Amino acid sequence: MIWPFAARAQQLDRMRRVGVLSPLSPSQVTSPPFEAFRIGLRELGRVDGKNIELVYRWADGSRERLNKFAAELASLEVDAIFSAPGTPTAIAAQKATSTIPIVFAGVGDAVGTGLVASLAHPGGNATGLVNQSQDIAGKQLEFLKEAIPGLARVGVLWRPSNPSYKNLLRRFDDVVAATGVQVVLLGAENREDLLSVFEGMKGNQIDGVIVQADDLFINEGTRIIELAAAHRVPAIYRLGYQASAGGFLAYGPDIPDMYRRAASLVDRILKGANPSDLPVEQPTKIELVVNVKTATALGLTVPALLLQRANEVIE
Repeated sequence: MIWPFAARAQQLDRMRRVGVLSPLSPSQVTSPPFEAFRIGLRELGRVDGKNIELVYRWADGSRERLNKFAAELASLEVDAIFSAPGTPTAIAAQKATSTIPIVFAGVGDAVGTGLVASLAHPGGNATGLVNQSQDIAGKQLEFLKEAIPGLARVGVLWRPSNPSYKNLLRRFDDVVAATGVQVVLLGAENREDLLSVFEGMKGNQIDGVIVQADDLFINEGTRIIELAAAHRVPAIYRLGYQASAGGFLAYGPDIPDMYRRAASLVDRILKGANPSDLPVEQPTKIELVVNVKTATALGLTVPALLLQRANEVIE
């Protein structure tokens, strides 16, 4: 199949249009990740409103709007689509167009969900950055075990409809085998489910919870942190700024760095590169953030060794 990217590359003197498709709320436009994306573009000489136009579409937690906005961006015939975060977002973009280049960020399983043929050779109209979800999940469980004396049962807050969570329990197999900690899946599909999930943790004897990085849990990050505090459940998150906002622990990719690198892929595509030839990238920066203030409120003393390993400690 021949992609019409060369024709785009020949029009370097015109204003380039990049669609930004996100499942998050419009307030996220000023968040560290999306600011990092714009900074990355500026560093490459592409300034929003000057020689590039960023066309935002925010689904605000609605899968229906996500699909609608993906189709809308495709109809606008933008030069590229940046989809972030999450696997469902990238899938929505790819369903909407097979010709417009797509750069995704924060995808869990790009190969397993069919977004790309392989990480080294994507083979279609999409490439981007994955989040190493399998490796990170096991490490999250290790850190939670290290931080909570007597940890026996860990809940995993997940969204069953997210295709990247297929075989989720397998991601914890090695740690479970080594420590004997039992992992319990706690499903939530919408905001209304969150309260009942946290209310049921005591009855389920949940000692700690691992919060997945689904767009629902990013949109409802503040509420989840508040619920964890109210029910005195230590939680570990994927995004560093969630610990800064009051979460107990966070371990995962440096998301702003990921979005900044995504800007570089967008730039290469606008210069004529074919996404099928651009390998999917994995995180180069993984960060551990510990909120000591939250630990104290939970009655926990964070081990010195864990503090030494942290990239950031919030007192």
